Amino acid sequence: MTYIPHMSDDEVNLRKQWHDALYKKMEDRKAVRMQYLGRRLFVPREVTPPAWMSKLLGKTILEEVGENDSVLDMGTGSGINAILAASKSYSVVAVDINPFCVGAGTKNAELNGVSARIQFRESDLFQNVTEKFDLIIFDPPFRWFAARDLRELAVADENFRSMTLFFDQVRNYLKPDGRILMEYGDSGDLNYFLSLIERAKFKKALVKKRYIVRNGRKWGYYVWKLTN
Repeated sequence: MTYIPHMSDDEVNLRKQWHDALYKKMEDRKAVRMQYLGRRLFVPREVTPPAWMSKLLGKTILEEVGENDSVLDMGTGSGINAILAASKSYSVVAVDINPFCVGAGTKNAELNGVSARIQFRESDLFQNVTEKFDLIIFDPPFRWFAARDLRELAVADENFRSMTLFFDQVRNYLKPDGRILMEYGDSGDLNYFLSLIERAKFKKALVKKRYIVRNGRKWGYYVWKLTN
């Protein structure tokens, strides 16, 4: 499936301006210690901290995960979603293409007392995954621009390669009655995201949403649960 932006050139340029401004902040950022949904995190400079809007997904994870669920956290970043899942489940696998994320997630799991419940692996999508899961979590990059470094891969996915491949491959790693939790928003290409769900023939349910006003315009952020 070839990616073509589902929006005007002006809309593309607006997102490019926002993205470049974010990248500039990332370049200047130092390592940080932070509290996030009651968990303590240390985020080194090479890892992108969880964004404020991702708390929608984090809260959904706390509501959705059961003790007997096997969970995969795709693109774990700082490890926060794996840590939240491991507060409920005894079996969590967390993967990221960025080796610094694997290291940060491992340390943050120890910091929050759940390291025995999580396996962290360096993996490009499902490359180093063999199991099937009850729940797969993915907070994908919103933007389709080329990443300039490993850290930017958290927010940039050139031509939506990773998100498209995720939908192409995910059923191979999902149990028949399994489910997927994903967050996405209007500041990405929401129509393309929804078209991937439709093409993959998943049933979708909108479970959380939040709106903000930026530059006089309302933007939405959403969490979906997908099932077979």
